[in-house]
Amino acid sequence: MWYNGGMSKTEDIVSLCKRRGFIFPGSEVYGGMAGTWDFGPLGVSLKRKIMDAWWKYFVEDREDIYGVDAAILMNPRTWVASGHVDTFNDPLVECKSCHGRFRADKLADGLSESVTTEEFLATGAKCPTCGKSDWGEIRKFNMMFSTHVGPVSDDKSIAYLRPETAQGIFTNYKNVVDTIYPSLPFGLAQQGKAFRNEISPRDYILRDRECSQMEIEYFVEPTTWEENFEKMLKAQHDFLENVIGLPADAIHEEEVAPEDRAHYSKRTVDIEFDYPNGREELMGLAYRTDFDLTNIARESGKSMEYRDKNTGEVFVPHVIEPSIGVERLMLAVLSAAYAEDEVDGSTRVVLRLPELLAPYKFCVSPLLKNKPELVAKAQEVYRDLRAKYGNVTWDDSGNIGKRYRKQDEIGTPKCVVIDFDTLEDGTVTVRDRDTAKQVRVKPEEL
Repeated sequence: MWYNGGMSKTEDIVSLCKRRGFIFPGSEVYGGMAGTWDFGPLGVSLKRKIMDAWWKYFVEDREDIYGVDAAILMNPRTWVASGHVDTFNDPLVECKSCHGRFRADKLADGLSESVTTEEFLATGAKCPTCGKSDWGEIRKFNMMFSTHVGPVSDDKSIAYLRPETAQGIFTNYKNVVDTIYPSLPFGLAQQGKAFRNEISPRDYILRDRECSQMEIEYFVEPTTWEENFEKMLKAQHDFLENVIGLPADAIHEEEVAPEDRAHYSKRTVDIEFDYPNGREELMGLAYRTDFDLTNIARESGKSMEYRDKNTGEVFVPHVIEPSIGVERLMLAVLSAAYAEDEVDGSTRVVLRLPELLAPYKFCVSPLLKNKPELVAKAQEVYRDLRAKYGNVTWDDSGNIGKRYRKQDEIGTPKCVVIDFDTLEDGTVTVRDRDTAKQVRVKPEEL
């Protein structure tokens, strides 16, 4: 069932995630901090399972992609060579009436990141805060967070929190080539934190100031980039639809126009998803040419060339880059899984998460918690299932109907109930999350 609740669905998801311990506002006890979110026990589990599924699909199950884990703090020359110091900018505009600051291209439809002041003013956009249309000039705002390294804070100690994980891959390209000698084409994958000083964080966990990224830099012989681009695009769809379980009809490709592409890209396809508040970018696939390796060679004075093992040809590889934000993917998963239906004459909320991603595989309960014989048997089943699967939870609070509703909301596929028949014939009641139907099986058959 695809839930078409619009903005109300976003509010429902936010409420569910707070109520059930998936996602909390960052630093909430102190009033919060815009653009930051904390993940509770169930949120950490879901997030980690998404990241593990991606790593297994793109790294462990392939023979041509290898993992790296680079430092968050990097030599600041990294960001000069990558172009981030000069080009990693958003269009900032300030309301003269209330002095609110906003990202100009998000205040009206049809505007690009390169929007001019004249183009913006012609839209007649109104301030989201005060409702007036009294704007200053658009200026470029660099989104990198800066900090200082070492005991002295001066121009020589400036460093940046990385705005992407990609550069840690590029700076280690030569190390990998010189140590494991991979054959082209090959990829390097990394998961980790990235930081972007967004002008106006919005849409829940869709646009944060601190996020987790999963990126691959796939190095190819220059003349083969097109075929490798199409193969990687197909792999992204396979992962999103057949591993993560997103509905194919909610996933769309958008060929990015040259004026809207990143400075390093010669071709970019954005994969967009139908979130509750509209279609938004889920991930991007970019052809970065040899931009990064060539700039690193120029800035560092070290060769980034690759020698083909078979032909002896020497060249700088070109790069195909799939990049996805974990939080954006997590919100897509939650949006696709959230549903409301009717069971036994009443409306229930259910999170139809794929079993691969569900925080718990089973919930084990005694029918009555004041019957020692039921509790003892239930504990035995719980220990056996937990030893076998790990992600198994226990619940004996409230009546059995309330326990079912709770497990529906957190996405547990199966509830296992130990009742009096269990003591007689050894079978347990297994209740299915999606259908609410119940069957009786022996615990060892689960």
